[in-house]
Amino acid sequence: MLAAAVVVAALVLVWGVARWRGPVLPGYEVVAGPLVQNVVATGRVAALSRVQVGAEIAGLVLERRVMEGDRVAPGDVLVTLRARDLEARRDEARAALAALREAERPDAEARLRQASAELVQAERELVRRRALGERQLVARESVEQAAQAVVAARAAADQARVAAASLNGGAREAQARERLAAAEADLARAVIRSTVAGTVLVRNVEPGDTVNPGDVLLEVARDAPGEVLLPLDEKNLARLALGQSATCIADAFPDRPFSATVYHVAPGIDPARGTVDVRLRIDPGADFVRQDMTVTATILTGSRDSALAVPNDALLEASDGSDRATVLRVRDGRVERTPVRLGLRGLAVSEVLDGVEEGDRVVAAGALEPSGLPGDGSRVRVEGQPLPDAGHATRGELPVRFD
Repeated sequence: MLAAAVVVAALVLVWGVARWRGPVLPGYEVVAGPLVQNVVATGRVAALSRVQVGAEIAGLVLERRVMEGDRVAPGDVLVTLRARDLEARRDEARAALAALREAERPDAEARLRQASAELVQAERELVRRRALGERQLVARESVEQAAQAVVAARAAADQARVAAASLNGGAREAQARERLAAAEADLARAVIRSTVAGTVLVRNVEPGDTVNPGDVLLEVARDAPGEVLLPLDEKNLARLALGQSATCIADAFPDRPFSATVYHVAPGIDPARGTVDVRLRIDPGADFVRQDMTVTATILTGSRDSALAVPNDALLEASDGSDRATVLRVRDGRVERTPVRLGLRGLAVSEVLDGVEEGDRVVAAGALEPSGLPGDGSRVRVEGQPLPDAGHATRGELPVRFD
């Protein structure tokens, strides 16, 4: 009987001590170590610019020389069209210029020589008649007729000179050359060439198709450093800055991560999705990246060489737009509601700037029902929990590592 009484007394004592010490609750120890903050999102590889190659004239497609994926350089022939009406205009303008140079110009030069000779003859005749008139051997009327003949011959010579000049590098020849150049330029539009260096992405034409002005025949991605377009949740906007580095992994090449840099953040928010478009410039060494690939990017938005880290499920009254929160700190076995100021934040772990110290223990309040939260001053015991696994970053997570 005595032994049984001793056992019961011991059990009662243990129960009383445990009740006096309070319930066992999950919690964490505040520790310090290197800490990085990442924003993670999924987007697509996008060309810096796409050039739409269109037809400037109507015509029948005779030849298409490129396909999707082909590399092109400025001046490369992409598509040729049949344009017989333009060829006829070109031939007509060419024939007109040839006729001007080979027939009209020699004729005009001959007329000029004849008019010049007639002017010389008329001037000689005028001199002769004036001499006879002074000796009163011819009538005065004859002298006047000779003078009038000189005026007429001079006018004819001037007219022939102007006509010859217009055909010999003058206005008429220039006009004929311009007509030929215009006809050749129009015909050149039947040969569609690349204006940029790049890669053909889309083809919308085949030989035998009839195209009209404005029809888009091909799309070419201009050669430039590639980029990744990321639609990020707008709540991450404050964490982003130009020049931040990122590590990207394409779904098609999961074992070949590549580097990128934030170079553009859209000035506005998409109201339908609540996202902001962020563009990353890809490292030129990532030559395996292809247009429209799905890419997951991890952007380094902040880092600390040494910081106090507290898991987010230990934070109370924490909101995205505030750097204030509360933790249930346990000291000497009693709970203290302690306000803290936060720094780098993520979905898993956050940095605490002040309010707690290294070695403090905090209750994992997120693991408890609201009704089960201990009151200020309550006695509790904290059972240590492992820090959230930061090895696999999720969207907006704050990975943490400790050496």
